Amino acid sequence: MKLTVQGWQNLVLSAMGVVVLSGAVGGALLMNRTDTVSSELIEHLQPARVAAYRLQAGLRDQETAVRGYASAADSQFLAPYEDGQRAETAAAQKIRTLLAGRDALIADLDAIERAAGTWRTTYARPLIASVVVGHPAVVDSRTNEDGKKEFDNLRTLFDAQNQHLEQARDADTARLASIRQWRDRVLATMVGAFVVMAVVLAMLVRSSVTRPLGALAAACRRITQGNFDERIVPQGPTDIRAIAVDVEEMRQRIVEELEASQFARVALDEQAEELRRSNAELEQFAYVASHDLQEPLRKVASFCQLLEKRYGDQLDERGVEYINFAVDGAKRMQVLINDLLTFSRVGRLNARNTEVDLGEAVASAMQNLATSIAESEAEVVLPPAGLPRVDGDPTLFTMLWQNLIGNAVKFRREGQTPRIVIDCTMGTGENADNWVFTVTDNGIGIAEEFVDKVFVIFQRLHGRDAYSGTGIGLALCKKIVEHHGGTIGIDTSYTDGTRFVFTLPATPITEPNVIASEQPEGSHP
Repeated sequence: MKLTVQGWQNLVLSAMGVVVLSGAVGGALLMNRTDTVSSELIEHLQPARVAAYRLQAGLRDQETAVRGYASAADSQFLAPYEDGQRAETAAAQKIRTLLAGRDALIADLDAIERAAGTWRTTYARPLIASVVVGHPAVVDSRTNEDGKKEFDNLRTLFDAQNQHLEQARDADTARLASIRQWRDRVLATMVGAFVVMAVVLAMLVRSSVTRPLGALAAACRRITQGNFDERIVPQGPTDIRAIAVDVEEMRQRIVEELEASQFARVALDEQAEELRRSNAELEQFAYVASHDLQEPLRKVASFCQLLEKRYGDQLDERGVEYINFAVDGAKRMQVLINDLLTFSRVGRLNARNTEVDLGEAVASAMQNLATSIAESEAEVVLPPAGLPRVDGDPTLFTMLWQNLIGNAVKFRREGQTPRIVIDCTMGTGENADNWVFTVTDNGIGIAEEFVDKVFVIFQRLHGRDAYSGTGIGLALCKKIVEHHGGTIGIDTSYTDGTRFVFTLPATPITEPNVIASEQPEGSHP
């Protein structure tokens, strides 16, 4: 029979329960028997002995009073005689009550009462009747001899009664001692059984639980140390064997997963190598785009302008317009290429990571925007306590502030001076250990349904005729912030313009994961 650990424990505990129950029943019976014998001894037998002494004393008082009355012929001697009779009667009644059911002891009482009645009938009463008060007389020797003989018989019965009562007391005392011995034996047996059961349970736990679990734990430790070929051998009770089987299946699954991960690692290494090669090609493309592609665009623009200058008087209005379209398209293509290159290089190789004073980055951005700020008479308000220092690329942070401030200036309300307020606080809750920055303006604002679209590359909310730009600026801001471990969004609760909110880690960060942050040009960051 293969039991579980719980089954073995239940078996041992059941056995202990049977022992306890048996001991409890036996102990209860013995305790009840002890109470019965003790009660019989204390409440019946011992008071009966006292009553027997009173009975005997009453009869002795009667015998003494009769002899005194016969000698003195004084009626005062009859009072003890009568008191002795009453004491005798009361004691006899009490003895019968206390010793009910003990026929042998009641027989002693019956014999004494019969003998006492005979003594009073044959001796005491006739003698009392023969005495004349005030005239003492000498009682004949035969009468005295008969009376003495009768009372000696009573004394013999007294001794027999006392002896029998003492024997009954000794018997009950012996019974009580025997019962107590059995009680002690039962208690000792229960204690011994508990000790044996405890030893058995300890041995059972050691053999069926501790050793199998120890072997299982040792095998698991060897597996965790890298010995994945270690097999788990099921042993012990059924439930521990089931655990061992589950652990063995888990080991086999780990081995399979490890083999699969090794293949995946090889494939990942190959992909990483391919990605590094691709990054190198992208870097080369960036170089070509910045030099070789822009040069033809400059030539197109230059020659179109030269055509307009030399042959403008020979062209009609439509021809001049076409040339202007070509020049504007070439210039826009140059701007677009530059913006794409900037966007693609965020987080790529050769990025610098150092401690950056964001106040200096804002100053650099405002210097780059000096012309537009001056033309619009824009007001840029910085926090009184200044801006913190964070880890990152100073060039990227300058571009971040330049795009956010530039957008606020560009999308200003007609006839209203732009006002841009920059604020910074230490984050709380889910933004703990992060700086929280806000850039608030009084411009035209962004509708709530477009708050997510504005961060998508090439996403424009207005036509090119209304506002210039390539639609890359905010996508670039998002990529810069996320590259530095932060988040960016728009506070939709602010309705008097636009409020950008972004976070940056307050503690130093590790170097950026170049591969993870790289994305193909033109994709959403």
